[in-house]
Amino acid sequence: MNNIKILAAILALFVASATLTEGISLARIGSELRCHCRGTESRRIPTRNIKEVKLTESGPHCKNVEVIATLHNGKQICLEPSAKWVKVIINAMLNRPEANTGSQL
Repeated sequence: MNNIKILAAILALFVASATLTEGISLARIGSELRCHCRGTESRRIPTRNIKEVKLTESGPHCKNVEVIATLHNGKQICLEPSAKWVKVIINAMLNRPEANTGSQL
């Protein structure tokens, strides 16, 4: 009788552990499968303040093209892809020789 209780307790711990682990994995996947930008900035940001720019194409995760600039202070800003100055940055990114290896400037 005690063996059954021990077995049931081990099984319950295993199921709880698997459920929690799977929940964490699904939460991480869920955050990667949605748009990152809630709004965008169209006002020009001085390029000297921009450390890196990441371009995310539209797809099943998000219907929008997302351009995310990381500033030297670590702040991330979503840029309006249709803004003329942002288009210049995107074209510069795509025309760089290493553009085939990634989408960062």
